[in-house]
Amino acid sequence: MKQTIVAVSITLVCVLLVCGMGGLSTVVANQREVPIYCVDRSDGYVSISFDAAWGADKTRQIMDVCDEYGVKATFFLVGFWVDKYPEMVAEIASRGFEIGTHSATHPQMSKLSEAQCREELVSSSKKIFELTGKPVKLFRPPFGDYNNQLLSVAKGLGLYTIQWSVDSLDWKGLSARQICERVQTAVSGDIILCHNNSDHIVEALPLIFEAMKLKNLKFCPIGELIYTDNYYIDNSGKQISDKSAANVV
Repeated sequence: MKQTIVAVSITLVCVLLVCGMGGLSTVVANQREVPIYCVDRSDGYVSISFDAAWGADKTRQIMDVCDEYGVKATFFLVGFWVDKYPEMVAEIASRGFEIGTHSATHPQMSKLSEAQCREELVSSSKKIFELTGKPVKLFRPPFGDYNNQLLSVAKGLGLYTIQWSVDSLDWKGLSARQICERVQTAVSGDIILCHNNSDHIVEALPLIFEAMKLKNLKFCPIGELIYTDNYYIDNSGKQISDKSAANVV
């Protein structure tokens, strides 16, 4: 009986030391990593992004509307879309829009091995680079699905994993007005998710851009919205500048 009590006491002490008084070892070891959903900034900048996996007939129109309003968006391209529409990929880049990878084959990447995740990202990024001459720095997981392994692989390849904080739900066949109503809730630092071939995205964009103008919000590519060093990401996925880290020698 005494041995049992001693054993339980020792276990409780160890738990307290690790999880509470002694530090965060267990918490850190078991913590689920989080990608960037939005950015903590108050300068009125937001980003709009378009995932491209199937179809391209609206892509040029999207760029035309963006150009009309002086908006530079970010396109996340799947590898097989790049293979099918190489000229469009080159045009996206030549017109000054940012390109990130959306994987090579659009799988549920949390179910892949580490090697498979790496191949998805390396092969898709290589295809984009070969067509644009610009290195890929951003990655959006298909279906928004991720785990620690995927985030670690992406980080090891120099990629920032990007989610979204405002979902247009344009893929559900919403009207242009409905899409705008969802997107116009955005605030400074938000990342907006759209798709390049959704039913009413072209008609929705002027409404969105006009609504954002009334809110004094401006657009920049995600690569310019995020912090690339001296930052941390909180539990909600908000990327926050860590100014104290910048002063560490």
